[in-house]
Order: sequence, then structure tokens, then C-alpha cells
Amino acid sequence: MSEIRTAWRCWVALSGLAVFVAGAVWGASGGGAQPGTADQVPSATADPAVLAPLPRAAPPAEDGKLRVIVFGGHPDDCELDAGGTAARWAKMGHKVKFVSCTNGDIGHWRMAGGPLALRRKAEVQRCAEILGIETEVLDIHDGELMVTMGNRRTICRLIRQWRADVVISHRPNDYHPDHRYTGQLVMDAAYMVTVPYFCPDTPYLTRNPVFLFSEDGFQRPHPFTADVVVPIDEVIEQKLACVDALESQFYEGGCNGGPELLPDPADTAAVAARKQEIRQQFAARFAAVAERHRKKLAELCGPEAARTVRYAEAFEICEYGRRHSEQELRTLFPFFER
Repeated sequence: MSEIRTAWRCWVALSGLAVFVAGAVWGASGGGAQPGTADQVPSATADPAVLAPLPRAAPPAEDGKLRVIVFGGHPDDCELDAGGTAARWAKMGHKVKFVSCTNGDIGHWRMAGGPLALRRKAEVQRCAEILGIETEVLDIHDGELMVTMGNRRTICRLIRQWRADVVISHRPNDYHPDHRYTGQLVMDAAYMVTVPYFCPDTPYLTRNPVFLFSEDGFQRPHPFTADVVVPIDEVIEQKLACVDALESQFYEGGCNGGPELLPDPADTAAVAARKQEIRQQFAARFAAVAERHRKKLAELCGPEAARTVRYAEAFEICEYGRRHSEQELRTLFPFFER
């Protein structure tokens, strides 16, 4: 029995030594940071003489122009949610970038994979030309966007690289998981874009951007609140031209379409009628935004001007961004009489 007790004590002592050695090695390698990653930071017990240099801050834009970045789940979401406002910003010389967080490679009833991803990328590139902005499509499969640390870092880096003043995304409650997770990832990047040792390979922002959500109709856990409503009458033809350019999604019906939607290509009258039908549907959709938020338009534009607005886009302020004044909000959205 005494030999068993002696063997047990030896095993415990050796186990404790192994844990101590492993802990020492782990601490020396960065206090739990993943080896070889850009986010590795020095251990709290490291020699101050060998600490990593302080990450660089992003230099402020010196051209006096706003910098806006919009995130959507798929190649068409940004264009529908903020295409008109983007066109208005761009006409004033401000810088706007749209980012699709997936490549849209299952968003059609007749084709999928690489060919569809390339087609949808070409569609949003055409939209960017129409709107006068930049665009990017991330190479993540449609329907497979997840809230991961890698994706959070990607979003953080994109916001920093753009040196954004304004960030817009979906709300994190939506019918589509890619929309929900886009909103969650963007919310998770808010504030972190200002933290120097998070993604230290990309210069951090010295102040948090203003974050906003694009409009949706979902009521739970709470309905959308229209904090900003932008008249888009002067650019409605550009936005409708984007609808035309997103042919795979609207003319052909996307993943829930079918051959019954498409007229014979040789029947030019039927093709024209189908395209006109789509334009009218979306024109009515954009007009409904102005009707829903006529009261907010009156607050922002004045009662007289608000009565004449036919088309609009609406946005909700996310509390995780910079707290702004009413005056700054009108600077960020310079479309209203002061």
C-alpha cells in the first residue's frame, strides 16, 4: 500500500512540473495569442526592452471628403439598401465603397458556383460605375458566412483601410443568415477599429465611425427606427439602372425564380415589357420608403420640401458607433437644409 502511495505522489509531482513548464512556454510565446498571427501581442511578463512597437494610427483624410463604407450580405444588398444615398454622396465628391460579404454563388435557380459568383461580381461592378463608387466582393460562399474571429478581423481591416467616417450594414435580425451575420460582424467591429493591438497590421482609427443600419421590415426583437431618411429623387434613375444591371437577381428572379419568368429572348417586346415590369416594382418599393417616413422627412427637410419627395432611403443609428451631435449628423448626411 505504501508503494502505491509513493508512486501516486511521484505522478502528481511530475504532472505539476509538466503543467509549470507548459505554462512557462505558453506565456513566453505571447500569453495565449495564436503563434504566427498578426494579432499576437507580447506577454505581460515580457522584458519591456523587447515589446512590440506601438501600432500605427491611420492618417486622417486631408481632402475634406467623407468616407463611407456599406456592408451587405450579397452582391445586390448594398445597391438596394443604400444605392441612392451613395450616388448622392458620390455626386458631392465623397468616397463610398460597397462590400458584399459573400460572393452570391448559390443565388440563382439555374446556375451556381464559380460562374455565378463571377457573374454577380460583374453586375455589382457595373453598379459601381453607375453610382460613381467603389465595390468589393469577399470570397465567402453564399449562405456560409459565419461570425468568426477571422471574419471580424476582415471587417475591421476593411473599415480601417477605408478610414471610414460612416459605416452602414444590415441589422442583426433578418430572414437571411448572411444578413444577420453581416450585421453582427459589423457591430462587433465597432469600437474594435480603434483598438491599436487588435489587427495591429492595419493602422487603427483614432475615432470610432458613426455606424448605421439599413432598413428592414422585421418587428422582433424591435422594429426598425428611421433616424435618417434621405431623399433620392435626383438619383432615382441611377438606382433603377442598378436594378437593371442586377439582371441575375431581378430580371431572372435569383434563387427563387424559374424559367417561367423569362420571355423568349427573340421576343424583344416581351423582354422590354419584363424589364419595365421590374423597374416599376422597384420604383414602387423605393417610393414606399418615402411614404412610410414622411414625418421624419419633414423634420429633416422641412414640411414643404418633404411633401414633394417621391423616393427615399432610411437608416437607423447603431448605438455602438460614435455618439454624434445633430449638427454632425447633418454634416455626414449633407443633403438637408440647415
